[in-house]
Formats: sequence, C-alpha cells, structure tokens
Amino acid sequence: MVDQELTGQETANRPLRTIKSFVMRAGRVTEGQQRGLDQGWPKFGLELADGLRDFDQVFGRSASRTFEIGFGMGQATLEMAAAAPEQDFIGVEVHKPGVGALLSGMLAQDLSNIRVYSCDAIEVLRNCVADASLDRLLLFFPDPWHKSRHHKRRIVQPEWAQLVRQKLKVGGVLHMATDWEPYAEHMLEVLNAAPGYRNLAEDGRFVPRPSERPVTKFERRGERLGHGVWDLKFQRTD
Repeated sequence: MVDQELTGQETANRPLRTIKSFVMRAGRVTEGQQRGLDQGWPKFGLELADGLRDFDQVFGRSASRTFEIGFGMGQATLEMAAAAPEQDFIGVEVHKPGVGALLSGMLAQDLSNIRVYSCDAIEVLRNCVADASLDRLLLFFPDPWHKSRHHKRRIVQPEWAQLVRQKLKVGGVLHMATDWEPYAEHMLEVLNAAPGYRNLAEDGRFVPRPSERPVTKFERRGERLGHGVWDLKFQRTD
C-alpha cells in the first residue's frame, strides 16, 4: 500500500482526495435551531477561513481536547461535554439544523466547552488544527455508503487515517463507531494497515462499547431492530 511508504511530511503535503464523504441535504431549520444559530454562533462558532487556530486561546485554557467529525443533531456531543466540563470539544457538522440544535442545547445547558465548525471536517483538520494537538478524534456513525460504487466516498481511507494521526498527540486516540458491519470491517482494514497506530481492542478487532460514548436515539432504535454497533479505538504510537 503506497501510503505506508510515505513519511509524515510527505503525507502532510499530499493533497487529500476531493471526493466528499457527505451530501449537502436541504433541511428545515426550526425556530429553536435558528435561535441557536443566531445567538450561539457568534459565541461558539469558528470559521474555516480563519485558518490555523490556537485552541488554548480560543477556549481560554489548556485542556484535554476532543475533535468530533459529524455530530449530527449534537445530542452525544452535549452529553459528553456536560459530563466532562474539564475537557474541551471541537465539533464539525455540515448540516445547519444539526449545528443549530447543538448551539441551542449549549445555550440551554450553559455549556461553554464546545466550539463548532460548519464545513468540511477534512478541511478543518488540514487547515485549522495544529499537528499533535488533539487528545481524541471521534467519528460516530458516518455515512457507510453501502453500494460498492460509492465506497470511494467513505471518509475512512488511508490518506484520512494519516491526516488524523498527524493531528493526534502521541498517545491520542481515534475512536470510531458504526452500525454497518461491512463498514466496520473496512475501518478495521484501513487502520490496521495504517502506520503509527495500535489497535486498543484485546482481540485486535473491536472494543466493547466505551462508557464515554453516549447511546443516541438512533442507536437505541437500531438496537430495538436488532442492529449491532461496532466500536474501534486506535492509538497513535509515534
């Protein structure tokens, strides 16, 4: 695999594929979500155009930092941030209703340890996040792109794994979860082949559902329908 032979600097300089792992959906923004956008974005929103950020300065402190890709409607993000006020969270979501819902929840719960981007997460990682600055990166229930011809759209690819590794601290953890077993196997294959990672699963495959990952309404519904969920944790080793 070509990516295994690249040095860290070569990987950093190599442009990532331009195929998007998401589709921009037109969704209705409710009054509450719009209120969240109007009142919360000026306080907690961050812009891709601002480039590389000093997140110690952004949050006003130095703390353990989690980066979440695709937070959906923000339920899990709010729960994690409320349970760990000593930690900071950076969430990225392209869909406005979800951004509005998260911001509305932050205002309602008086949470200040989350910052939000509303754009392509790969662009944020590449342009706004310093190398070796993240303690965790979360990717929960990304679009599995079921059809074979769409597999190239999956966010979990060798180039992405190396970008994530570049942004994690040594010892930092990439935590992924999916309810689609073929995608779980794809994630496992990509990360097992990626240099500089160690699978934290005892059997070298999947970890039990970690207690720090909230169970969402989406997941509960899947459980009722008999769907499984697979969690993967990989730690940056060097």
